[in-house]
Amino acid sequence: MPWLRSRLTGVSSVGTRVFVARLAGTSVFDPLGDQVGRVRDVVVLVRLKGAPRAVGLVVEVGSRRRVFLPLTRVTSIDSGQVISTGLVNMRRFEQRAFETLVVGELLDRTVEFVDGTGVASIEDVAIELQRNGDWVVSKVFVRRRPVGRSGLLRRRGETVLVSVDEVVGLAQPSAAQGAELMLAQYEDLKPADLADVLHDLGLTRRLEVASALDNERLADVLEELPEDDQVGILQGLARTRAADVLEAMQPDDAADLLGELPDDQQAELLELMEPEEARDVRRLLAYEDNTAGGLMTTEPVILGPETPIAAALAHVRRQDLTPALASMVFVARPPLETPTGRFIGVVHLQRLLREPPHEAIGSIIDTDIEALPVGAPLLAVTRQLATYNLLALPVVDAEKRLLGVVSVDDVLDHLLPEDWRETDDEDQLGVSRG
Repeated sequence: MPWLRSRLTGVSSVGTRVFVARLAGTSVFDPLGDQVGRVRDVVVLVRLKGAPRAVGLVVEVGSRRRVFLPLTRVTSIDSGQVISTGLVNMRRFEQRAFETLVVGELLDRTVEFVDGTGVASIEDVAIELQRNGDWVVSKVFVRRRPVGRSGLLRRRGETVLVSVDEVVGLAQPSAAQGAELMLAQYEDLKPADLADVLHDLGLTRRLEVASALDNERLADVLEELPEDDQVGILQGLARTRAADVLEAMQPDDAADLLGELPDDQQAELLELMEPEEARDVRRLLAYEDNTAGGLMTTEPVILGPETPIAAALAHVRRQDLTPALASMVFVARPPLETPTGRFIGVVHLQRLLREPPHEAIGSIIDTDIEALPVGAPLLAVTRQLATYNLLALPVVDAEKRLLGVVSVDDVLDHLLPEDWRETDDEDQLGVSRG
């Protein structure tokens, strides 16, 4: 790509000004024109005197990892692209106590004008290259919210670009900071990636951002967070909101989270949940953690044997299904909600795709898969999944009623170390972060 490499030879000149909100999502290239990752944030040091100094970029590289790229290793920020020297430390980024994330922590922060004309909320921050090679915060783009005679803040105001020394409050978090602008920068992230962003924030800011998510999005993100983060967020929400979020989670994930709470909080939240949703969660809480009952979810695709193949295919297209749960349909006699009538067998997705759409799924049922008893230990579940190369297994009671399904991702969550979401391998490229 000669045309691309010709664009990657520029060097940022003194006075180059970059707005961080626009920089977020920009591709990062090495000197040869190969993409390294995408910018997700800018790390600044907010000082008591003088303009904050930008020290590096948070860059998202392959496999969801967010790493630190010092600005000393950036040769150009221009034309919607960032060029690095090619030396990137692949260790997972961990924010230090004296560092501030522009997108994660400064956007939406309330600041005061030095001249006493009111307050404003930050909508963007500009960093500028100095003669000594440092990048400093030179300008802030704010939405003015002057205080009226009643002492209340007006809802909206004009937007202005001001020098950083014309406002105060960058170093102090707002009493009630919004998160709309930050989330706008991350709207393209998958739940697991947004969970990584939240994990890197301080507890207060993490709760502010989580509170700004709608129930469905927050439920998806909570399922990807470490247990301590999950508990901290849930306990920080209003009780009715927390119950709504639990209802939006998969029943097994909701049960796992409730199991980490004190008994009184657990009981209160279950009472606030819709009875039907709470019923499934209560049932899961009754099983031991490392058994088929404790691992299973109660919401697989369950259909009767008379269901046409075309209708079965429509069911497995549901967006809320994980790939493992979408890999097969579980066939049972009515009722078709767990616990069902007598379990018959499964129909594999590949078989559904090979047969005429008007045929009933009852004609292609696989009855050879051995269902798990609800008390089966984790090791037995793991062995059966591995032996038959399956992504999910049915769980039944003594009367052969389908109670739920254990999927391979549920098993992995219990086999991996508790802190697996927070650890990365130690392989590095380049030098360590200074």
